[in-house]
Amino acid sequence: MSRVFRSSRPIRLSDIDATGRLRLDAVARYLQDAASDDWADAGFESHAHVWVVRKTWIEVEAPFAADARVELATWCSGVAGTSASRRYSLRGDAGGHVEAESVWIHLSHELRPLRLPDAFLEIYGASAQGNGVATRFTLPVPAGDGAPWDLRATDIDRLGHVNNAVYWVPVEERFGASVRRAELEYRRPVDLGEDVRVVVDGDLLAVVAGDVRSVARVERA
Repeated sequence: MSRVFRSSRPIRLSDIDATGRLRLDAVARYLQDAASDDWADAGFESHAHVWVVRKTWIEVEAPFAADARVELATWCSGVAGTSASRRYSLRGDAGGHVEAESVWIHLSHELRPLRLPDAFLEIYGASAQGNGVATRFTLPVPAGDGAPWDLRATDIDRLGHVNNAVYWVPVEERFGASVRRAELEYRRPVDLGEDVRVVVDGDLLAVVAGDVRSVARVERA
């Protein structure tokens, strides 16, 4: 039987902008939390596995505006040797609706790609319905020097890098309510203290610190 994990959470004041719209970085945080909660609910120990997100897309079907709560559903949408994709559906109590998907790479504690264990396939394999996973980076990198992006100590998670959801902050700041769909590729982690810049060219945005750390492309409503 295909596994679908469902959860519910309130939309907090810190998740919305000045108009009451649920921000993209908050959505990205919800996706992370739903994935972690599903993993724990399935009986896996969090410290026994290392997962690194490779790319995520978020599609705003209807903006979250007056919504006070969100219902989340997530399931495995594809598997490969060392990677898996995960779909998400978010619906608010006042009509907000977001669909999303992320691709994750399964690593050893030495941070080398590690084949998915049999237990993973037993629990999540059916919902993937035989679908594979596209892990290649495909977004073009925008040209330019960009503008400085000052990171905060609160942007760093327990792995010592900028948290995945934080990469959505410049996308939110530059495009915000105009986003209908956005795709973001995580290429390399960013550490606190690095000289980080944000480069924007049309509908493309890159986070750069010497080399390219992430690239996003948006489609506007």
